[in-house]
Amino acid sequence: MEPAETFAELFEMAVHGPDVWVARSAAYPWGRVYGGQVAAQGLWAAAATVDRKYVPHSLHAYFIRSGLIEEPIRFEVDRIRDGRSFATRRVVARQSGGAILNLSASFHVAEDAPDSTSLSMPPGLLPPEELPSPERDFLFDRRVADEERARSWIRVPGENSDDPLWHAIAHTFASDDLPTEAVEHAHPLGRDRSQGFEDRRYMGASLDHTMWFHRLAPADEWVLHDFRASGVHGARGVATGELWSRDGVHIATVNQEVLLRVRDSRA
Repeated sequence: MEPAETFAELFEMAVHGPDVWVARSAAYPWGRVYGGQVAAQGLWAAAATVDRKYVPHSLHAYFIRSGLIEEPIRFEVDRIRDGRSFATRRVVARQSGGAILNLSASFHVAEDAPDSTSLSMPPGLLPPEELPSPERDFLFDRRVADEERARSWIRVPGENSDDPLWHAIAHTFASDDLPTEAVEHAHPLGRDRSQGFEDRRYMGASLDHTMWFHRLAPADEWVLHDFRASGVHGARGVATGELWSRDGVHIATVNQEVLLRVRDSRA
């Protein structure tokens, strides 16, 4: 199967039976499927079985094994519940070697209720237009906002849709980019700035990923991803982060547990 070359192509998913879809992957330099991609595709599959009056408000995903870029990915959806205010779905993504993702997603009918936030966007950051563009491009644009922290401006170009679902899917895709970097900053050996993947100090993988959508701002505009981690234990660390619009709107909160194993520390 030919790899997808654009973000939109990742969601040209073929029906393979009741509540089953098959998708392809993009080709990534590290040689395996990007976790944000399969989580976003899982959210798309879940949403395809839900009435559009519901919008995503949270997802919880376990990355079970590495996905193979050259193989199609099969998404099987279980309709857990449809309520008056909430709908719940479970999605299992599979390849020939078995399940690669187990995802639960919850959808909520918009409610007219009080709105507040006790957090504030980090101050004093340069706008993305004044920051250099990285050489690598993984279907989204990224500008590093702070070299000493896991903070970057990210946008997923090409959607320009008024559909909040598509922006939730795009935010999910991008949300897997910085957690590993945050855990590296908290590691005693520090951030690995190697340019080549074969030269990296760590062998890392996303283990599980949780995301809460608060306000579904456009993902094709610049969004600040601000992540941090408290430390590492047993080769694992938990990163916590917020997504912010340019005008300081708190879009989403993300938690991810990361495996960060020092190379050659274990056969």
